[in-house]
Amino acid sequence: MTTRTVILGAGESGTGAAILARHLGHDVFVSDFGLVKPRYADELNQHSIEFESGKHTESQILNADQIILSPGIAPKVPIVQKAMEKGIPCLSEIEFGALHTNAKLIGITGTNGKTTTTMLTYHILSKAGLSVGLAGNVGKSLARQVATDDKEHYVIELSSFQLDGMFKTRIHYAVLLNITPDHLDRYPGYEDYIASKFRITQNQTEDDCFIYCDDSEPVTEFLKTHPTRAQRLPFSLEHICDPGGWADEKYFHINLQKPETQFNMDLQQLTIGGRHNTYNSMAASIIGSSLLIRNEVIRESLMDFKNVEHRLEFVATVKGVDYINDSKATNVNSAWYALESMNKSVVWIAGGVDKGNDYQTLAPLVEDKVRILICLGKNNIKLHQAFAKHVDMIINTESAREAVQMANRFARKDEVVLLSPACASFDLFDNYEERGRLFKEAVRNL
Repeated sequence: MTTRTVILGAGESGTGAAILARHLGHDVFVSDFGLVKPRYADELNQHSIEFESGKHTESQILNADQIILSPGIAPKVPIVQKAMEKGIPCLSEIEFGALHTNAKLIGITGTNGKTTTTMLTYHILSKAGLSVGLAGNVGKSLARQVATDDKEHYVIELSSFQLDGMFKTRIHYAVLLNITPDHLDRYPGYEDYIASKFRITQNQTEDDCFIYCDDSEPVTEFLKTHPTRAQRLPFSLEHICDPGGWADEKYFHINLQKPETQFNMDLQQLTIGGRHNTYNSMAASIIGSSLLIRNEVIRESLMDFKNVEHRLEFVATVKGVDYINDSKATNVNSAWYALESMNKSVVWIAGGVDKGNDYQTLAPLVEDKVRILICLGKNNIKLHQAFAKHVDMIINTESAREAVQMANRFARKDEVVLLSPACASFDLFDNYEERGRLFKEAVRNL
């Protein structure tokens, strides 16, 4: 009997899942409540996959043997709730792809740093000549790659939303970078969000590795009552982790208790700076050492890696003022890291859709580093309340162009204009990529 697989969402994730389902010989139907982009509609047509756009037809969906959810579709969506009530398994595209490959899976999660660490890890493995794919929130969908060009390794960026739809997947190398409050609009409480992140360890065995930040209190506290079977490899900037990774003033060190897995790196040689990127570099290096990649390859990779777009991305210097695009900073902790890494006086562009943010942790940094706050969003009240007494001026704007023009007007020579919103983008933009792109466009038009 043919398996009926229904996919909700027809973006990269959903289209990839549909291609894999067709490859496996399933009866496939794709449903997207929004409008399907032309390039994905063309692909679905090329594979003779039936789909609908702008609606969810219940009769076509609730007769499924399984439903594959794209990352943006929350379990509380009515059609998903109805499917669950009927007992139809609902899983993520990552789970679907993972169940149909024999590759080694490297999963990377955390509130911040996921994309940089994922890209850096992929860079190291690629430079070492391994057969490796890049998937999750970056690269092509895992399911698509499994169907069309299966690899021996996959480096996968995993959000809590994707982890929530994973039940059987075994992640061989699981990385948990940090946990700070985020997406609390989607989870009943902070503990639920923490538990969601720890799903990355749920099927690990003694042969697997759990690589985690030992300086993140929510991570270490959760581990006390929820031990993992995998080999634990912590990393820290505060103390020695042996086995694991740690740093002193000049170097970071990796020691996995085998001669071939001892590695040291001069912090000045890292192409991505800041405390947060030292964490990211240690995590990626532990993975590289665990896979017995030569130290020379890891070192070269750390020295020639270029950071991802929209993450502390230098745009231009205009009239002696540096403009930096950190649009990917969609929460308070990401903005904290960005501000912490600045060594010049800052004109800070922030704001957007507040996800239950507590800005108090930013107050000391803002007091110390920020001269002017430019709010970019429809509702800026919380930003005014949090920072009015810490900055010289607050300006409200409602477009990237207006924010950049205000920055150009008030920024002084040798200052930095930093777009690091600490908020989601959906009030004024489609996503953080569009916000960052329009910011860069406005800077280049000055």
